[in-house]
Amino acid sequence: MLMVFTFLGIIAGYVSARFYKMFKGENWKRVTLITAFLYPGVLFIVFFVVNLFLWARKSTGAVPFLSIVALMLLWFGISVPLVFVGAYLGFSKPPVDLPVRTNKIPRQIPAQPWFLKPWFTCGVGAILPFGAVFTELFFIMSSVWQHQFYYLFGLLMLVLIILVVTCAEISITLTYFQLTSEDYNWWWRSFFASACSGVYVFIYSWIYFTTRLQITQFVSTVIYFGYMGLLSYTLFLITGSVGTLATFLFLRLIYGSIKID
Repeated sequence: MLMVFTFLGIIAGYVSARFYKMFKGENWKRVTLITAFLYPGVLFIVFFVVNLFLWARKSTGAVPFLSIVALMLLWFGISVPLVFVGAYLGFSKPPVDLPVRTNKIPRQIPAQPWFLKPWFTCGVGAILPFGAVFTELFFIMSSVWQHQFYYLFGLLMLVLIILVVTCAEISITLTYFQLTSEDYNWWWRSFFASACSGVYVFIYSWIYFTTRLQITQFVSTVIYFGYMGLLSYTLFLITGSVGTLATFLFLRLIYGSIKID
């Protein structure tokens, strides 16, 4: 799994470069560095801090220093160069063909109703993706933190499919309402509409910690919230990316069906 993630860096660089060029971005070095270091960097920092506490307690669960060096070599020696290769391939291609042309002069956005405000759409929209995984998340956390058996892997795949479909639908629906109110700034709204489900997962992990676990030691608390924070952060990026990509494909489809004489 680690090697798959490492070699997928070329796809990450390619996709980010294609989208960045489509939005007429010019600072390609910044977006490539963000792609290469934002997600892996946060994971490594949290993992290293948690491992420092395990080293301090001389725990057998601590990852050896040489293994961490090997991870850094994979990251800087393979993943980062592949991201730059993918970004180069993405930027060398022509921009994504859009069905309609946009006006160079931005149009004034009228006042939006309260139910289309970002705080409301993100807060309410993310409830549905979180609700899709809530039950399965409970069993997974019980398996990890309470050493219970987990055997519903077929159901887990079904829940994953439901999560992807739900993220796509909620982002598309909220973006459609936003566009009908003449607010064309859809890209980040479509991302956060689904991505905030990761925030709900972290809130639920805190509730689970206070109601289901009897952890009193500081190091164990750091380990729990460190790893649950990484899980929430990962889910935040995955669901947001699914929502944005689905919304982009939907908008390209509906605007492509418009006949301009």
